[in-house]
Amino acid sequence: MSSSQLTATCIETHQTAARPLVEMREPDLAGPDERRAAELFCEHQHSIFRRTARIFAVLMPLQWLAGVATALWIAPLTWVGTTSRVHPHLIAATLLGGLITAFPVALAVVRPGAAVTRYAIAVGQMLMSALLIHLTGGRIETHFHVFGSLAFLAFYRDWRVFIPATLVVALDHILRGLFWPESVFGILTASPWRWLEHAGWVLFEDTFLLVSCAQSVREMRSIAKQRALLEGTNRRIEAEVVARTAELKAAQEQNLKMARQAGMADIATNVLHNVGNVLNSVNVSASIISDKLHKSGTADLRRATALLEEHRDDPSGYLASDPRGRHLPNFFIELGRQMTADEAGLLAEVTSLTKSIGHIKEIVAVQQSYAGGAGFVEEASVAELLDDAVQIEAASLARHKIEVVRNYASLPAVRIDRHKFLQIIVNLMSNAKHAVIDGPADVRQITIRLSQPGRNRIRVEVADNGVGIEAKNLTRVFSQGFTTRKEGHGFGLHGAANLAGELGGKITADSAGPGRGATFTFEFTVSTAGHKHDSAVVS
Repeated sequence: MSSSQLTATCIETHQTAARPLVEMREPDLAGPDERRAAELFCEHQHSIFRRTARIFAVLMPLQWLAGVATALWIAPLTWVGTTSRVHPHLIAATLLGGLITAFPVALAVVRPGAAVTRYAIAVGQMLMSALLIHLTGGRIETHFHVFGSLAFLAFYRDWRVFIPATLVVALDHILRGLFWPESVFGILTASPWRWLEHAGWVLFEDTFLLVSCAQSVREMRSIAKQRALLEGTNRRIEAEVVARTAELKAAQEQNLKMARQAGMADIATNVLHNVGNVLNSVNVSASIISDKLHKSGTADLRRATALLEEHRDDPSGYLASDPRGRHLPNFFIELGRQMTADEAGLLAEVTSLTKSIGHIKEIVAVQQSYAGGAGFVEEASVAELLDDAVQIEAASLARHKIEVVRNYASLPAVRIDRHKFLQIIVNLMSNAKHAVIDGPADVRQITIRLSQPGRNRIRVEVADNGVGIEAKNLTRVFSQGFTTRKEGHGFGLHGAANLAGELGGKITADSAGPGRGATFTFEFTVSTAGHKHDSAVVS
């Protein structure tokens, strides 16, 4: 029978086994865990069977050699007068002991975990005890080999091995007690019931060994169940961790998407603010042009030309003698002056209107240059990108009378994702704008600094003189959903921090405390385009 077949048989036996003698509390299992517990129990039990068989594979040859040595020591020769020959005990120890030892040892080597091996070893061990008792002439001390052998057999933790062992001992004592008492008891005659006393002591030891084996097997089953339960729990925990990790990853991606959308919404909101403010100027210019056109002298001109049309035959007489005709030259002079002035005013308003429309086009062009460009790395001037961010916020900054100070170092052009960079700076600008609006300073000011702290390192600082930040919140401001403004959504700085990480950089916050302003520093690594592009600007 193969190892897998033995294991399968063991599992079936384990699952249908009767309740053991010793009660212990065990975990309740079902399904795969119960099957796994049976597998673990059988693996453990099979390893014990194999290990114990290997022990007997060494022990039994040693016993055989000990029996031969005993025969040599006690009576190597038998004498008849002056003639000697080998003592039968030495022959018995050598040949019979070899036969008793050979078969169990062979099975222990070839099939160490098989049931037949255990039974063969049990029978062989008891036969070796009988041989040693015979070689010592039935000495009572040698009978202890039987009890020692039973203890060794208990290593198997299998109560069934005691059945053949006990039967062999009982039959040996019965037969030799009746027909050869000197061999087993060391006396010529013995009570026919003396074997029963010896068998009784063997059964006495068997009782304790059986209880011990049952308890040991029970403990093995309990350990197997606990280990199976632990493995099952670990599997479920691992599966739960995998599921939760997937959920967290999906949530993180969703949050990042929301943060990006929030950042894009901030840009779009600023663009709409700027466009809205310019449209106000467009509306004012359009109203002025409409009023001037309605109040222009064209109606008076039509009436004057109608009078001249009526006196087409004698216009000079009409202008010279008619009271209304005499006023027409002065009227045309004044009308010309008025229309010239109106023309200048209209031209001025049309120029203003044209500029406003051009401003709207510039604002939309800035937004369009970044829309749909996420993930595209291209050569760009960091200073120009910063100016674009300021341009997007320009109308709102002007409305709140916020001064922007720009301090740009001369830097080479770099390769960067313009869209992500713009979202980061607009978020930082928007955060600074709200800080100075709510701040205590009379002069609202935002300072943008651009520098290069190291090779391929760019640093952008957005400083304000606004409300400031408490020390405990210097890192919390980048957490999702954290905001100190009632109308805030808590996505702006969180989204900016995520985008900074995607650009290989990091945003840090610094503040001297509430009411003392704050500085947000965005530092990142770039690859330069190889030539100077940014100009040193201080404004």
